[in-house]
Amino acid sequence: MHEAFYWLNEPSVWSGDAKALELRTDAETDFWRETFYGFIRDNGHAFIRPVSGDFTVAAIVTGDYQALYDQAGLYLRADERHWIKAGIEYTDGMMHFSVVVTNGVSDWSVIPLPDATPTDEIAVRLTRHGDAVRVQLSVSGAAWQMARLCPFQADDAEIGVMACSPQREGFHANFRDLAVGPPIPRDLHAE
Repeated sequence: MHEAFYWLNEPSVWSGDAKALELRTDAETDFWRETFYGFIRDNGHAFIRPVSGDFTVAAIVTGDYQALYDQAGLYLRADERHWIKAGIEYTDGMMHFSVVVTNGVSDWSVIPLPDATPTDEIAVRLTRHGDAVRVQLSVSGAAWQMARLCPFQADDAEIGVMACSPQREGFHANFRDLAVGPPIPRDLHAE
């Protein structure tokens, strides 16, 4: 599974590669489809590569979260109407672990991280088994915690990291150790 990464909506300012990637977001970037807000945005920054079948992808994410909806994490995309983003999002004055699953329209779930700070390293992991995707997080080296189990029908897709700043420009995000490989075991209750 050694494929080259490339940009969907390349940011104006970035450097690095899958081992260590740094970027600053352009103005008013996001991935969202219709639900509640009534708009469609498909201009977030995503550093992605092709993937097929079952896999696990993981990365360590940090960011200078300050403005409402600043976000950085993993991104799985079949097309503009079918995708998943999972990572840290700043809302209600604190960092949350956020998952958006989009199947024509977007949904949004959050787990508050009241003790997290922007310097904390948050590891994010997605695993695909057939038509299901498991989303997990680990804060500062703690055990993996499941955040979401959701459907994802597409066999061929693109996977990588994303960052968005719907309310501003210049959100600084860092990604480390982005790796795509074989799926972890199916046992939901094992690390």
